[in-house]
Amino acid sequence: MIGSALRIFGGSDLTALIHAIESLSIWVGRAFGWCILILTFSVAYEVFVRYVLNAPTVWAFDMMVQMYGALFLMCGPYALAQDAHVRADILYRLWSVKWQARVDFTLYLLFFFPGMLALFWYGAEIASDSWRYKEVSWNSPARIQIYFFKTLIPVAGGLLILQGFAELMRCWKAMKSGVWLERLDDVRETEDSLMHIDLPQK
Repeated sequence: MIGSALRIFGGSDLTALIHAIESLSIWVGRAFGWCILILTFSVAYEVFVRYVLNAPTVWAFDMMVQMYGALFLMCGPYALAQDAHVRADILYRLWSVKWQARVDFTLYLLFFFPGMLALFWYGAEIASDSWRYKEVSWNSPARIQIYFFKTLIPVAGGLLILQGFAELMRCWKAMKSGVWLERLDDVRETEDSLMHIDLPQK
């Protein structure tokens, strides 16, 4: 059934669809990446007022937890789009591209999608309950609202499902062509950047 659906798209259409989904995942990841900056300033501010002014805040801890949680949830699709998740590839890297794609395709169907569907479904229930009774945090006297944050759980699940479909299509193309489709380029680890620098010849 999935194969029939993928055949509807031509090669260029399928590539465009994959890259469109990846672009969305990258955009969301970059947007929520700013949580790191907010988190850094919040920690620095809390340390200053707590240990220098002896006037700790009642809101910093909850806010930092929510910023970190938002970053963790919403950068999952980005990491998947960039193939940045941890992979135990001791045997995997020895296989041909077509076999890699077959294994990935199967594992996405058997393990990834059931897990992400559960995250989306139960996350939606959790968020709905949280909105219904306007849930607040019990970790500090500030009683910060957390129903906004819990809304990110089903949103992250939905984006991961969408990116998962892009990964299935990428596997489908690799099974047919024997070549992995290039991913949209974004930031690289310093080590990877150094490996691509052309050193001057002596």
